[in-house]
Amino acid sequence: MAAIHVLHVTAHLGGGVGKVLSRLVEQSARSQDGIQHTIATLEAPEKSQFADHVETHGGKLVIRPTFDELNRLAASADIVQLEWWHHPAMAAWMCSGNLPPMRLIIWSHVSGLHPPQILPDFVRAPHRFLFTSPCSLEHSALSQLEPDIRQRIGVVFSSGGFDDLPNPARHPIHKQLRAGYVGTLNFAKLHPQLMDYLAAVDLPEFRLSMVGDPTTGKELEAQAKHLGMDDRIELCGYRTNIAETLAGFDVFVYLLNPLHYGTTENALLEAMAMGVVPIVMDNPAERQLVRDGETGLRITSPQHFADALRWLVDNPEHYLRLAKNAAAEVRHRFSVDRTCNGLDTHYTTVVDEEKKSFDFCSIFGQGPADWFRSCQGEQIWRFPDRLTDIPACILEGPHYLYELTKGSVFHYHRAFPDDPRLAAWSRNLNQRRTQSN
Repeated sequence: MAAIHVLHVTAHLGGGVGKVLSRLVEQSARSQDGIQHTIATLEAPEKSQFADHVETHGGKLVIRPTFDELNRLAASADIVQLEWWHHPAMAAWMCSGNLPPMRLIIWSHVSGLHPPQILPDFVRAPHRFLFTSPCSLEHSALSQLEPDIRQRIGVVFSSGGFDDLPNPARHPIHKQLRAGYVGTLNFAKLHPQLMDYLAAVDLPEFRLSMVGDPTTGKELEAQAKHLGMDDRIELCGYRTNIAETLAGFDVFVYLLNPLHYGTTENALLEAMAMGVVPIVMDNPAERQLVRDGETGLRITSPQHFADALRWLVDNPEHYLRLAKNAAAEVRHRFSVDRTCNGLDTHYTTVVDEEKKSFDFCSIFGQGPADWFRSCQGEQIWRFPDRLTDIPACILEGPHYLYELTKGSVFHYHRAFPDDPRLAAWSRNLNQRRTQSN
């Protein structure tokens, strides 16, 4: 079989997407699967780790191409794989109006169950639409798609594997329980009632060590101080050695906002691969990753959380069972070769299909404000087309609305500062955020 040239178009090479794309390049080189990967990143990498990994293993990296350059790359590629999560830079290219014919695979790195939501016409457009978690299939809009469209939908978990992590150490749970979290520290990601969950724990001197960029944890820190719960959390800052960090935890407390947009949740999987027993909310994405009572524990309330921790401490044999199961299952089920094989299956079928043209303006709209607004789902009323219809005092909304990045109105306004609707929407929403603080 002739080599297949795949062009990945991604907004950036940070976080989970950077790891999985760089590991795909490595795995292709190792297995000699005939897939040639080129990665075009619309933003310059903030850290060189994943970019270096791509080039070290024979992948081609194109940083901040012009749209003309990107179109030429797309035209010459056998397959274009668009890494999508509603980033403004990606929207600008998709809706530039000059896309060449291509064989297109969309790999969605958000669930679509909550904003940013995935429009049915967006799912209909490409040769294949791939989700990164089966939880996305729970969206009611997908059940209304035509049978031939549903046959072009697939699920491939976005995991770069765990070859960079040492094998988990087998140790009994500590009586002085070591609980940890790694990830974003704001309430768009974390459960808004996290402090209620921590307050319910009756273990002596219990404290949750939280690892992540401290700039995202200001609201969390302020809430802890306001509630007099400084002793229940420890903000540890950003850590580069994730294996060493995870080795210091007995349990991984991963209590996420029920409205979070995540899917594969690589921080959670890395913890499980290290044999750290996870305790997660019973949210759609987490249900696909943690088998309750087998590879971790899923909980639904503060008391349920407290009982789960107590049960682990009182039943060390079950703790060891969960730790062993979690590491074994995750390292197999979410290995990079399974990710690679899942994508390769679609590559080998799509490459025989005809290239076609795409008009994403007909799906997302003509301008930046339209692109942003199109994916707001049940929150779209906050962003009316006519500026005169913006309410003077808007009700406080879900935490994800107030993110400064992640495809929020503030993110889009920063990318397109001259758009009057984005300016008005962000100004009004920011006023509500200021009032609530």
